[in-house]
Amino acid sequence: MPGMSEIIIDGHRIDVLFPATEIDTRIRAMAHEIAARRPTRLLVVPVLKGSFIFAADLIRAMHGAGLSPEVDFMMLASYREGTTSSGRVDVLRDIESAVHGRDVLLVDDILESGRTLAFAKDLLMARGANSAMTAVLLHKPGHLAAHIAADFTGFTCPDLFVVGYGMDMANQFRELPFVGHVLSPGGD
Repeated sequence: MPGMSEIIIDGHRIDVLFPATEIDTRIRAMAHEIAARRPTRLLVVPVLKGSFIFAADLIRAMHGAGLSPEVDFMMLASYREGTTSSGRVDVLRDIESAVHGRDVLLVDDILESGRTLAFAKDLLMARGANSAMTAVLLHKPGHLAAHIAADFTGFTCPDLFVVGYGMDMANQFRELPFVGHVLSPGGD
């Protein structure tokens, strides 16, 4: 998919990997895939910050697929300790909703190492969730450090640093309606 089109934004050349129309189509399909699972008392939990645009569009698409989920939010941060490859995940903002006996859908922007999603899934299951499913916009294979697979995936992403659709580079580019890769700064 790389090389579909290049644009220049704020002096940065960006290669559009997944255009807005393609994202919209895939999200609608994902909502129907989720509805086909017939979740019980579905609680959608976006993992902030990067997933907020994806989660909002997915939740709206769920309405069109016949679902009426409740929504709560979780903010997690993972840190590397020393020079080891293992990470620690801290809860910066926890959900307020009870999960016991409910189906929960964790929504995240990218599944890369898997540490954050695995931690959140284990946490919700330990609290008595009936199930803890995961939906990710992007999956970058080859970097998993935790044993987890997304239940619902938007796209397989090349091993590139991506921006747009909620994902940022130094707090820039979250607002872009597509997912792209920053090729280089500067441009005439």
